[in-house]
Formats: sequence, C-alpha cells, structure tokens
Amino acid sequence: MKIICVGRNYAAHAKELGNDLPEEPVIFMKPKSALLQSHTPFYYPEFTNELNYECELVLRVSKNGKYIQERHSANYYNGITTGIDFTARDIQNDLRAKGLPWEKAKAFDNSAAVGKFIDIVPGLNKKNINFSFYKNKELVQQGNSSDLIFNFDYLVSHISNYFSLNIGDLIFTGTPAGVGECVVGDELEAFIEKEMMLKMEIK
Repeated sequence: MKIICVGRNYAAHAKELGNDLPEEPVIFMKPKSALLQSHTPFYYPEFTNELNYECELVLRVSKNGKYIQERHSANYYNGITTGIDFTARDIQNDLRAKGLPWEKAKAFDNSAAVGKFIDIVPGLNKKNINFSFYKNKELVQQGNSSDLIFNFDYLVSHISNYFSLNIGDLIFTGTPAGVGECVVGDELEAFIEKEMMLKMEIK
C-alpha cells in the first residue's frame, strides 16, 4: 500500500501559499508508515513548531492498473473519504528555500489521517461532492470536488503513467484554501456533506 498525494489542486489554495497554478498534477508520496492507524492517537511531532492541517478528499484504489486511460479510470477506485495531510510547515519552508526535497515535512510517521470510506455508487455525483473541516467546532476549510483543477479520473490516469496503482492505495486529491496551524488539544472533524467521516484530537 502506498499513499499518493496531489498538491496545488485548488486554485485558491495555491494562491494562499503563493504558488503558481500547475500545468499538470503536482505529485508527492507518503510511505505506508505515514498512515495513522485507526484508534491510534496522533501526537504532535517533536521536530516541528508549525504543524498544519490540510483536509482533502481521498480515493481508495480498488483495482491494479498501469497506463490507465482516463475514460476507464472510474473502474479503478471505489471509495471516498476525507483525510488530513499533516504538514510541518516550518520544515517544508526551510527545505524549499534550500531547493531540497521536503519529504521530512510531509511524509513523516502518522502524517496521513483518513476517515471511514463510503462506497462510490452509480448515483453519486463525483463532480459535486461537498466536504468541510472543523477545528474546535469552527469551520476552517470547505471545498467541492467541482473546484478541483484536475478531477478524479484525470488524476488516476495521470498517476498511473508513472506509478502502478495497486488495490488499497490511497490518493489524496488536494486541499482547498484555509489550511492553518493546529496545536496540542485541538479537536479536528471532517465531513462529506453532513456525514462525519473523521474525528481526532492532537495529543
């Protein structure tokens, strides 16, 4: 199992971080050890002083594939949920300033939290999925899949040109505007429409 993440996939988020809009998907990866296991506490990492949350829609890969044509992409994922891409922003900014890779800021242990999955059924409009993210009961992020620069099917096809997709892989599809800092004691909740998908506390 691997975790494939897409950066800068919402125009407003790219703007808030001062990044140009991408001409193709920005891809980075997290190792299996980045996945926060169910019912496992999340502890604030000791190496950062600026831990950020980034809430995203996450796809569950259901079929092995390589060089997938976009028109067939929908056959390769069957579940969706919300996830949090935790980012050590101070570490990332320092590494970026030096022109270095920033896996230490994005791919550390337990940096990927995912909620419960809902099945993608024929009646689900994948181009109009609302999701929202609350910190201590305050709405801090909200997005809709219609605002993705690169939609689900395009992402699956594009990613498969470079990395074989395997059953159980996760695709973090990008975060909307509103990313921010979280601290010890914060309670985080993520929803698709009105259904809570993920709830956790920073320890």
